[in-house]
Amino acid sequence: MGMKKYKPTTPTSRWTYGYDFSEITEKKPEKALTRTLKRTGGRNSYGRITARGRGGGHKRKYRIIDFKRNKYDVPAKVVSIEYDPNRTSRIAKLLYQDGEKRYIVSPMGLRVGDDLISGKNVEVKVGNCMPLENIPPGIPIYNIELNPGRGGVIARAAGNTCTIMAKEGEFAHVKMPSGEVRLVRLACFATIGQVGNIEHDALSLGKAGRSRYLGRRPLSRGVVKNPVDHPMGGGEGKSSGGRHPCSPWGMASKGLKTRKSKPSDRYIMRRRK
Repeated sequence: MGMKKYKPTTPTSRWTYGYDFSEITEKKPEKALTRTLKRTGGRNSYGRITARGRGGGHKRKYRIIDFKRNKYDVPAKVVSIEYDPNRTSRIAKLLYQDGEKRYIVSPMGLRVGDDLISGKNVEVKVGNCMPLENIPPGIPIYNIELNPGRGGVIARAAGNTCTIMAKEGEFAHVKMPSGEVRLVRLACFATIGQVGNIEHDALSLGKAGRSRYLGRRPLSRGVVKNPVDHPMGGGEGKSSGGRHPCSPWGMASKGLKTRKSKPSDRYIMRRRK
């Protein structure tokens, strides 16, 4: 996996960094593992915009990803590494011994032809899936469940990884990518390794059009609007707003704690801040 810098033949390409897709082995997705993806344009069921700045974008097919890894003790072989337009990570297509095919989030270092397996007593190897109680502390893990059997929800984006700090009773102390330490039940499954495509942060779109391909519409800053349109608008010349940054409806957008008392607070051992 690597990044590609374009020759500065145009003002746009001068700043553009893209993927070289050297790790991709197959271009077309498995048809049976895709479904159509409906776009909302940021609108709810009443047709009103509830999420600004969304719309357009390239047409995509959604790849059905196996976050549960619940084919226990059935060996699988990696058939291909593929691009997924719906996520920052790459995906790997597995062919199980019984003939079934599934997509998983591809970890760093996974190659075509590798053998993977999921279960309680399997080898600690990149791509294998097992419960936290059988994973030694200090091993990088991703795609971690919060509720046993519900499927992985933690650390699925490009380059993400977590670490088991300690085990106590029926819980493991898991350090999140944000630095937060959280209690996760030992019965929850996780996958060994670090999510691939770790250079995703170096991506530079280079032009506004590439943002539109991703379904992101332009958004004006509050300080350049009129006072009637935004609390931070108005002022003579260039103004910094004259108040703390906020949304168009006056909700503070920096520093205000919005998390109320939640039942999951007791599972957070150390905050990310």
